[in-house]
Formats: sequence, C-alpha cells, structure tokens
Amino acid sequence: MVAHSVGIIAFQAGMGGRVIDTRPTEARRALGAIEATSRETLSGLRRMLGTLRRPVVLEPAPGLADLDRLAATAGAAGVRVEVRRLGEPRPLPGDIELSAFRIVQEALTNVVRHARTDRCRVTVGFGEADLSVEITDKGRGPGDGRAAGYGIVGMRERAALLGGELTAGARPGGGYRVTATLPVPAPVAAVR
Repeated sequence: MVAHSVGIIAFQAGMGGRVIDTRPTEARRALGAIEATSRETLSGLRRMLGTLRRPVVLEPAPGLADLDRLAATAGAAGVRVEVRRLGEPRPLPGDIELSAFRIVQEALTNVVRHARTDRCRVTVGFGEADLSVEITDKGRGPGDGRAAGYGIVGMRERAALLGGELTAGARPGGGYRVTATLPVPAPVAAVR
C-alpha cells in the first residue's frame, strides 16, 4: 500500500512540476492529490506502528469489495478507472481475494506511472471454477513489459502461488493488458 501511495505521489509531483507555470489550476489539483494521498498513507503507517506497540487486532485484508476505493485513488492521480464485474459475485477464499486485489493494485499503479493515459478498465470475472481480473488501457507508455521494477514479476508470483497464471503485455493497436486467472476451489460440503 505504501509503495502504491508513494508511486501516486511521485507521479502527481512530476505532473505538478511540469505544469506549475502554464496551468496553475492543474498544479493545484496535483498538490491536493499529493496532500490527500500523503495524509492517508501517514494515517495507515501510524495505525501500523500503533499496532506493533500493542496487542494485535488486525483489520480485514483488502479484497474485491475494495476495488471502487482503489479506483478512486487512481482517479485522484488523474486516471479514471471503470470497474466492471461479470458473472455472479460470491464469497471467495481470503487468499484469492487478497491476491486479486493486489494484482489490480499493482497494475493500476503501473497505469498511473507509465501508461500516459487518463483512463483504464478493470474487469473482474466470476467464473464457475475461477476468478479472472483484466486491467486494460490505451496508453502510450512503455508497452514492452521490460520495466526495471518487480511489479509484473510480483503479480505473476501471486497468481502462480494460487495455481493461476498471469499474462501482461502490449495490446494490438496500442495500450497494455494484464490478465490473471485464479482457480477457485469448490466449496466444501457441510458435514452433518
């Protein structure tokens, strides 16, 4: 979460610096986004440090229900995110929910930082035996998948740990797509 927030802050600071003389209103908006994201991140760090100093009472891990909040964070950084849900949403194991959320989070961070676009789409598909997430944009950023960081590698590792797979790469006609498919185990029948 901290890395995501710092990425948003760095992007907004760079944008604000580029437009401060020519478009002061946009620069003010960027500063506002930096302030809001910084305060939210600091609040989260304070909660975490406070937790380390006393007995642990953990908040629930983020999941698919938190995607709209994540989209709003990206929106504050200048990228409008359309979230679509296909199929019948249902309760999923926590590790699948968390991994899907983190994959979307990392992909959105990459859109904000690299895609040079103002919109993208997140599609969550509830299949009979799997969960899929797809993040697409029509940006003009580096679309070769050879970024210097570990974001795509980390997303692939998350998917692989759950027996799933992840693909990421340039789209024909421009933009980028990240797709993950995570198998969902069949519910265990209740024992009487």
